[in-house]
Amino acid sequence: MKDLLDYIRKEKKIMVQVLVWIFLFVNSLMIFTFLKKEVFREDTRYILFAQTLFVDSAFMVVNNILFFCYSYQYHVHMIPCIILCSVMAFLYICTPLTLVAMCLERYVAICMPLRHADISTSRNRCFGFLIIWSISSIAPLFNFIAYVSTVKSHTLFSYALCSVEVMLGEEWLAQTRALILQILFFFMIVVVLFTYIKIMIAARAASSDNKKSTNKSLRTVLLHAFQLFLSIVQFVTPYIEKEFWKGDIIVFFNIRYSNFVVFMIAPRCLSPLIYGLRDENFFIVLRHYACCGFLSHNLSIQNKVRPKLANQRLTVFA
Repeated sequence: MKDLLDYIRKEKKIMVQVLVWIFLFVNSLMIFTFLKKEVFREDTRYILFAQTLFVDSAFMVVNNILFFCYSYQYHVHMIPCIILCSVMAFLYICTPLTLVAMCLERYVAICMPLRHADISTSRNRCFGFLIIWSISSIAPLFNFIAYVSTVKSHTLFSYALCSVEVMLGEEWLAQTRALILQILFFFMIVVVLFTYIKIMIAARAASSDNKKSTNKSLRTVLLHAFQLFLSIVQFVTPYIEKEFWKGDIIVFFNIRYSNFVVFMIAPRCLSPLIYGLRDENFFIVLRHYACCGFLSHNLSIQNKVRPKLANQRLTVFA
């Protein structure tokens, strides 16, 4: 029985590593595509998409390190452990907030097309990123300061199995963190519902003029909504896992594995699908670099992309 359990756990670890490295390869290729074309670096929509790629890749690397250490019961020094957990918590919140910013950008582009150019400026983008990063820092910074202030000094120099639960030992600390995440959850739900309702109303109004484009846009909106749902649900997974943390290690590992695949990897795999492969302009350039430039007719893609980007201001394509 023990050998069977060890075999199952080994299979799961291998599967996770395969999924993670495929994800990182695809993200790296898309980041390279974004950096190579100035036309993408000047568009707010693609800049936000690039941030999700950077944040998701960094999150996946840090999370995979912790997952690997916990799977093999490797004890980590507490100081680098709490630093890694704080960084992961920041990246963990940053992704859904960036997706909310994407919703707002699409709302402005579709419902207020004449004001989009005035609102989507480099100054406003920097201000928007500052807001996203500041809000993402609230919960991890609070946890870090509270944990370091309350824990005994010798604990900081000990070794432990590194996971988010290490910093949630005190009940009041876990409840405060949960309250902060619930406030963020409510804020994101309100913004997403508002933007999606407005976008769908605009899409239905434009359906008689461009039915095919509208139907594609509505499918994109639904995919985006599903991605946000998975990203937001991951806020509660640490508390689900915490209930099994001190119980059966096999059950805890299975629950953590399932949460990791469904709520960590899956929503992050949807970003390349929604904003990379399904976006005609980005996909053409991506295919060009993925084929090492062998598709020679794409060498003039920058001249083709610019007018398409201008025309898309009036379409509902997220």
